[in-house]
Amino acid sequence: QVQLVESGGGLVQAGGSLRLSCAASGSIFRINAMGWYRQAPGKQREMVATGTSGGSTDYADSVKGRFTISRDNTKNTMYLQMNSLKPEDTAVYYCYVRVLLLTGRESTVWGQGTQVTVSS
Repeated sequence: QVQLVESGGGLVQAGGSLRLSCAASGSIFRINAMGWYRQAPGKQREMVATGTSGGSTDYADSVKGRFTISRDNTKNTMYLQMNSLKPEDTAVYYCYVRVLLLTGRESTVWGQGTQVTVSS
């Protein structure tokens, strides 16, 4: 069983910054992949940033140069640093991890979502 707890969302003015956190707990042997998606009202969920255990990252074109995904392996926590925020970044942000469990089975788990609102 793996749980994810997200935090760090909120209301910020355009041009501001926020840092989202996603803490994983449970029977985790290793986090193989992680990432952030977002869903704005009336829109489909879209990939924002992803990362692998090998250190490679990928970003949506709309956030490149503004957002940074990172992780603290000692805390099983990942982060999304969001700078130069724009009103179009307003959405519910979801983290996910793909983990190797202590049982040897792999599992993908999603966070509960955190609201980010950017005012103009």
